[in-house]
Amino acid sequence: MVRTRTRALALATALALPVGACSFGGGGGDETPPPTSAEGAQGGAADDDETSTGTDDSEQSSEVAAPPSDPGRVVLVTHDSFNVPEELVAQFETQTGYDLEIQLSGDAGELTNQLVLTAGRPVADAVFGIDTTFASRAVGEEVLAAYTPAGLPESAEEHALAEGEAAYLTPVDYGDVCVNIDNVWFANNGVEPPQTLLDLTKPEYEDLFVTPGATTSSPGMSFLLATIGAFGPGEWQPYWEDLMANGAKVTSGWTDAYSVDFTAGGGDGDRPIVLSYASSPPFTIPEGGWQPTTSALLDTCFRQVEYAGVLEGAANPEGAQAVVDWLVSPEVQASIPDNMYMYPVSDEVALPELWAQFAPLAEDPIVVPPRQIEEERETWLREWADIATGGTGAGA
Repeated sequence: MVRTRTRALALATALALPVGACSFGGGGGDETPPPTSAEGAQGGAADDDETSTGTDDSEQSSEVAAPPSDPGRVVLVTHDSFNVPEELVAQFETQTGYDLEIQLSGDAGELTNQLVLTAGRPVADAVFGIDTTFASRAVGEEVLAAYTPAGLPESAEEHALAEGEAAYLTPVDYGDVCVNIDNVWFANNGVEPPQTLLDLTKPEYEDLFVTPGATTSSPGMSFLLATIGAFGPGEWQPYWEDLMANGAKVTSGWTDAYSVDFTAGGGDGDRPIVLSYASSPPFTIPEGGWQPTTSALLDTCFRQVEYAGVLEGAANPEGAQAVVDWLVSPEVQASIPDNMYMYPVSDEVALPELWAQFAPLAEDPIVVPPRQIEEERETWLREWADIATGGTGAGA
């Protein structure tokens, strides 16, 4: 059996900072969301940390679909930031009889593109990592088969897609892509830190902001959507013109923006404002310290949800359903914060202690409807590239 996976998000590698006795922080879904939706993002991994699900019937509710008489293998295609502890993979294989093969396929955009190009003849049986920015495209291109897990947590409903699309993609985790700042830099330089998106265009923040590009990064796309949701049609373009005129830097991906250009990213960066995740700050608690050196600006956040689904034409559709069941099981949901740095859709998971204090979600995140994203994405990206990268679509 071939099994490939990443063991740490780029964020953990870039920072390499102890966080007390715990290890958690930002991003899933990108090269990364989560922070990344993970590059992040991202987006949304590190080693597992046992957490309680707060339920007495976890053993019963974690049952996955029964295997067929001839089990075989099941293939899951996902983004590069996917990470579930080996013991949970082994548990899945023991319970179902399937050998689970995991294939990594770039970030959320690359993953979705691959599925569209192979529609009807999928490279895998199940998928995880299609996020809010690409969900409607995946459904519209008919790359998914309808399936909803019987054991889906009730709390997942608030992250479900609109009626007509919800049956094809199951929400698994979520997080906020937000502007982050280096608190130490601002204190040392006697500069009042920004608070809002509009603040980033002010003269006092000239040449201080770096973000991954919208055409090359899942968190970068989320930031573009945040500006579209905040300023609206016809107004976000002038905002980006002002942002670029104020010296904003665009990179190809989250890793370059955070670990190379950001002053608190572990390198020799000179920009104290970066696009990352609401869950990133806990990772900047220094050894022996008690609070992060960075913070997320919660008025700048775009909510990113990551979904799983069964691929249309899968060689093993029953196995694919078992994988989706597994991803929303109490055990996997409990592993998400410390392994993919995202919030699980199950509200019964006990979150890492420091998250409540240093990684809160935005109370009123910026939202753009997935259907609108699908209808306008190409137009928005062309307009953004003309403004931010001179029409090349590439980061600087």
